Amino acid sequence: MVHHTNCPLCSSGDLNFHLTCRDHFLTGEPFDLYKCGSCNFVFTQDHPGEKEAVLYYDSSDYISHDASAKGFTTALYRLARRIMLARKRRLIIRLTGRTTGDLLDIGAGSGHFAGAMKEAGWNVTGIEPVKKAADYASSQFGIRMLDPAQIGHLPDRSFDCVTLWHVLEHLHDPFTYASEILRVLRPGGKCIIALPDSLSYDAGYYREHWAAYDVPRHLWHFTPGTFSFFAERAGFSLMATEDLPFDVFYISFLSEKYRGTNLPLITGVINGLRFYLAALFRRKGASSLMYILKSKAD
Repeated sequence: MVHHTNCPLCSSGDLNFHLTCRDHFLTGEPFDLYKCGSCNFVFTQDHPGEKEAVLYYDSSDYISHDASAKGFTTALYRLARRIMLARKRRLIIRLTGRTTGDLLDIGAGSGHFAGAMKEAGWNVTGIEPVKKAADYASSQFGIRMLDPAQIGHLPDRSFDCVTLWHVLEHLHDPFTYASEILRVLRPGGKCIIALPDSLSYDAGYYREHWAAYDVPRHLWHFTPGTFSFFAERAGFSLMATEDLPFDVFYISFLSEKYRGTNLPLITGVINGLRFYLAALFRRKGASSLMYILKSKAD
């Protein structure tokens, strides 16, 4: 287990217990979240090391890695994914000003986003540690897939866009990845990072049952403030922040399921709509956010 005596973000020793969550997805084990008294960063304390962590993804129900997963939850996930793929493609074209180019997708999973971008005319490289998922992306979509250790072998300034869709919160060494992303981005290139917001309305409502804590797979629990601090320290300029509107419905459904609600889908949709409208009208508190970054050197 990895125990932090100092804040992984600002290095302060002022760490305080924040919340205990369970691995509702797989093992049922409890894990403590700690919060830094200096920068307010929340992280999973005493989490599995990088080699042990793979065991917590070892399930056919881990949808982003297993294209053969079945069930109602999977069907909902795939419906939302189909809708969001088109939005992500339009977003990348708008942000980069390019209709084609070179894209690196870190944490590509089974390759559906990478495949959609390839179909749209982009030259796509994926990075994925789970071999089963990487093999599927390669065979199904023809994506060039790399192991995470190979990111250092990519040429300097070789990509117009780098994406991490709900991936940074899983990475054991996010600053190292940030350095590599800056190295491989071309001048004017963009990096898009999607993350849950642990200050969202749904996070505050569900607390230890909030599905987006997803311990121990999620190591870091960012807010807009702590992510902005991370980006600054890592060498990025934060250009803009946008919400991911459909995430709140899926997260609310799972959170109701983890609470043991009798009708989790209905209750989750109702609460999801409530949280969505609150975030829409108050311009804060969205369940998930996209951060659009560029190098400070640009």
